[in-house]
Amino acid sequence: MFEDPSQNCNLCPRLVEFRQQNQNAFPGFHNAPVPAFGPLEAELLVVGLAPGLKGANFSGRPFTGDYAGDLLYPTLIKFGFAQGNYQAHADDGLKMVNCRITNAVRCVPPQNKPIAQEENACRTFLISEIKTMKNLKAVLALGGLAHKAVLKTLNLKLSNFKFSHNNREQLSDNVYLFSSYHCSRYNTNTGRLTTEMFEDVFINITKALN
Repeated sequence: MFEDPSQNCNLCPRLVEFRQQNQNAFPGFHNAPVPAFGPLEAELLVVGLAPGLKGANFSGRPFTGDYAGDLLYPTLIKFGFAQGNYQAHADDGLKMVNCRITNAVRCVPPQNKPIAQEENACRTFLISEIKTMKNLKAVLALGGLAHKAVLKTLNLKLSNFKFSHNNREQLSDNVYLFSSYHCSRYNTNTGRLTTEMFEDVFINITKALN
């Protein structure tokens, strides 16, 4: 049975404290565990590490409200994994198509860096999510830390699956793990990740699903 964190989840004391601070500082923000976006029946699961303070923690939707979403969602639309117009807020009418987006850690962490105990505490939700996605064929990890989180969730040895951009690894008979540099402003501004590089990942994902 699918399990999601409650809106007042208290598994991680440091994240609860930070959430309370943000509720005071930004009362109009979501300021709670951010639920996944997209159907559980999807074949593609996109996994990030954690919500951004003024992105998903603001909007209540993964990768919505910060620069990463400005690259991710138009790419999903271009490749048929989303429909509508991305307008950087949760009520923009965007719909996911055969794709679901989630985070390994559901609450925004201080300095955008969750600690190991928080990843471990939240892992039960990602485990539940993956087990419930009966049609799952491809997982896209955005960034090296999300890549590791997926492998730990599946109880796979990290050294057997090295992270590299646009890499594909077979996790089981039916599921592949794709990896990409994170679509953050830092990576795109420095040229580490270009739009073409990011789209190349989705070209390969589309081929795998077909």
